[in-house]
Amino acid sequence: MVKRELPKNPDDLATILDYSFKDQELLYQAFRHPSYVYEKDNLGVSDNQRLEFLGDAVISLAISHLLMEFFPEMKEGDLSKYRASLVSENGLSCIAQELELGDYLLLGKGEERTNGRKKLSIQSDALEALIGAIYLDGGFVEALRVIAKLFSPLLNRISLDKSINDFKTELQEYSQETFQSTPEYRLEKETGPDHNKTFYVGVHLKGNLMGEGKGKSKKEAEQNAAKEALACLKK
Repeated sequence: MVKRELPKNPDDLATILDYSFKDQELLYQAFRHPSYVYEKDNLGVSDNQRLEFLGDAVISLAISHLLMEFFPEMKEGDLSKYRASLVSENGLSCIAQELELGDYLLLGKGEERTNGRKKLSIQSDALEALIGAIYLDGGFVEALRVIAKLFSPLLNRISLDKSINDFKTELQEYSQETFQSTPEYRLEKETGPDHNKTFYVGVHLKGNLMGEGKGKSKKEAEQNAAKEALACLKK
């Protein structure tokens, strides 16, 4: 009965998640918003708040595990920063929107009137509840596998950003600790047509040119300039 009343068949998620529930009631519970259960208290069913509470902890642990695995050399401060970003409301709602979780939710009349399906907080809560349900149904190993599948694009994006910013971050930390000064990057010139430009950047420290770099983007040129500056400073 509960399955038929959902706005969208949650079985559609099985293929996307690569996970099929043994206990279907856990899956349906994940989509019952408190506003709906409050109005339908005669149904004798639970809302998704307890699953949300559990899913929040499971996601945090799983993301911590994945970050340690993806980035074995990353410092604790950076691990904490990236975890906070991934498990934030914005990070979770991005995944929820990809899964179109808002379409599956059972909402009260008030939330329906205020377009609750589109609210980032409600979408992120639904994702946490769904993960909590998977954890109870299949255990942590299955929950970790699903989370890795869902979050892999964001983890790959972190990997790309990290590779670009490594030398810049290292130079900034070194210059602040050693010289109490922040490096300044200046675009010296750019060559080539608009579709195939090359950028030349110099990095200055206390007014002195410490390194130069070039690249197909300003970020790449800055990275190469920082790399040269570090080599010079650490001689």
